[in-house]
Amino acid sequence: MTDVTGVPVDVLRTLFHSDQGGHEQVVICQDRASGLKAVIALHSTALGPALGGTRFYPYASEEEAVADALNLSRGMSYKNAMAGLDHGGGKAVIIGDPALVKTEELLLAYGRFVASLGGRYVTACDVGTYVADMDVVARECRWTTGRSPENGGAGDSSVLTAFGVFQGMRASAQHLWGDPTLRGRKVGVAGVGKVGHHLVQHLLSDGAEVVVTDVREESVRRITDLHPEVSVAADTDALIRAEGLDIYAPCALGGALNDETVPVLTAKVVCGAANNQLAHPGVEKDLADRSVLYAPDYVVNAGGVIQVADELNGFDFDRCKAKATKIFDTTLAIFARAKADGIPPAAAADRIAEQRMADARRP
Repeated sequence: MTDVTGVPVDVLRTLFHSDQGGHEQVVICQDRASGLKAVIALHSTALGPALGGTRFYPYASEEEAVADALNLSRGMSYKNAMAGLDHGGGKAVIIGDPALVKTEELLLAYGRFVASLGGRYVTACDVGTYVADMDVVARECRWTTGRSPENGGAGDSSVLTAFGVFQGMRASAQHLWGDPTLRGRKVGVAGVGKVGHHLVQHLLSDGAEVVVTDVREESVRRITDLHPEVSVAADTDALIRAEGLDIYAPCALGGALNDETVPVLTAKVVCGAANNQLAHPGVEKDLADRSVLYAPDYVVNAGGVIQVADELNGFDFDRCKAKATKIFDTTLAIFARAKADGIPPAAAADRIAEQRMADARRP
């Protein structure tokens, strides 16, 4: 069923009546010539122009694409607020299999839609889009980050993302064990791709014992070839049950913390790079009830967004790294707020982010 505009009614219901409502602006984009179908969602511009990546994914339905854009853009508001950036939250999704439908014409058409927002939304890479894609988008839109160094950008943001997660782990160790080092701690890393393999290097340099797993054999082999001392778990299920595990780092897909995994976790800390680790509301309380310290994902994995935001001012790696180092202090502040308020760290992080956005709206 559609309304008079031809838009499916369930999509409009998602926009106006879902729990994810309250967005400032949602743009439905279509370019028939290139085949582009996209959704750009701006959750908040209270702190400044909305900043967030472009996801290119073969969604099962338009409603699913809209829901993902709404959810992801809301998450970016909180991430940017906690990272201390002068940016609100936005996200775009392009509907389709990038391996089949991604073309230069489509990316240029998408760039024109982003440009039509006049700077209210700044885009970057996400799942299914890469630095080379952002170089194409930037030909039509100056509000594009995540570009190649050859085109005035900062390139791959995984280095600083991993560094920020490492700072979150150090803060977790300080809070739980009184010492900000991972030396002698056993850390399990699930997913050793772009971010995970950099994280492993930080952990080994700090003296941690590392166990890894990944669905891609070549990713694991890359780690073990360089670092034979790293152990390998058969799969994520085996990793989270590993004896003596101190820290679990989900660095692959979202939803890693759910009703099946939380009860069997052996680790005392969860701190990883994956987005949306909590499968549903209430998981954060389940972790707290089991005395598992959770470092909120959108706080510790903010190194990447810190990098792409800096690109707008002329990228400087040392400046970005200094900002990413502050993730240590931010994570400690969240743990302190959680203890003071008697709430899980995820809820404490939300409160701090919401307060910053509310303060920015006041005249």
